[in-house]
Amino acid sequence: MAVLVLSGIEKGFAGRRVLSGIALSFADGEFVSLLGPSGCGKTTLLRIIAGFERADQGAVLIDGRDVSALAPDRRKMGMVFQAYSLFPNMTAFENVRFGPRMQGRSLTEQKERAAELLALVGLEPHRDKYPHQLSGGQQQRVALARALAVRPAVLLLDEPLSALDAKVRVQLREEIRRIQRETGTTTVFVTHDQEEALSISDRVAVMHEGTLRQVAVPAVLYREPADAFVARFIGAGAVLAGRAEAQGVRVGAALLPASAAAAIAPGGEVELFLRPEHIRLASDAGTATAAGLPAAVADLTFLGSFTRVRLTLDGAGVTVAADLPSGEADRLTPGARVFAWWDAASPRILPR
Repeated sequence: MAVLVLSGIEKGFAGRRVLSGIALSFADGEFVSLLGPSGCGKTTLLRIIAGFERADQGAVLIDGRDVSALAPDRRKMGMVFQAYSLFPNMTAFENVRFGPRMQGRSLTEQKERAAELLALVGLEPHRDKYPHQLSGGQQQRVALARALAVRPAVLLLDEPLSALDAKVRVQLREEIRRIQRETGTTTVFVTHDQEEALSISDRVAVMHEGTLRQVAVPAVLYREPADAFVARFIGAGAVLAGRAEAQGVRVGAALLPASAAAAIAPGGEVELFLRPEHIRLASDAGTATAAGLPAAVADLTFLGSFTRVRLTLDGAGVTVAADLPSGEADRLTPGARVFAWWDAASPRILPR
């Protein structure tokens, strides 16, 4: 059952179209990330869901009821802002208790709810501290507990981790997912960080220039991007323009293996999408099999357990990347000659 439905959302500012034809449903208990580059419209869409902005056209429905004309405090939603927005003159306990108090809950229920949620986010020992006495991660946990205290139908998170350092971000995103699963609250999470979105979401909605480009579970989004924008934005990979042939895609003078090209009319303009984990390297053509393509190592980037090797393919005039275990990559240097190959079924062919 869809708890939240967005139907034909349109929005513009000063004559510029910011959102166009947004239609998306969120199931009960689902965690969906709105992912895209800065300026793509994701925060504007979240603000329309929350009621802080009004759509020019379209509707926002909660449990089948159109709430488009309702004020934010009447929409059964909880929101966590990027800047936390805690009340500085209230302790952590008082901040979390605030929502139930405004709902007119009994004093006993207010206190029980605040204590329950502070325990859920692991901050019961810090209940009497003020925001300035808490770390950034702790403040964000209080903000999350406060948003959940009103028992929202939908929880909205607007880039809640962007102000935190890398290690705390990873820890807190895992906590957010754990808490969301425990509470079963339908959640909309806005981020520009693809790793964040892929790691914690049930589905990811990729946005670009005010439109939805693809909505899918993370694995499908990564393996089967719908278009070149999604392919470039999600993960690392090369998107190469060429023409379809029976055995692959012709890029420059090189024929790049791709079995999917056989389904396309010969000569058709396509883009071949190739991820670093698809590519294998060998020092001689025999090891690389007959499909091995001669290439030169352009540069190497050490990334811990693996090294990303950028290659210039002979005849194609393009650069691709291969990820190798760092121990294997130690033998390579810029300018080294190698042969690159991949399973012909690995590349995805995108229309152009």
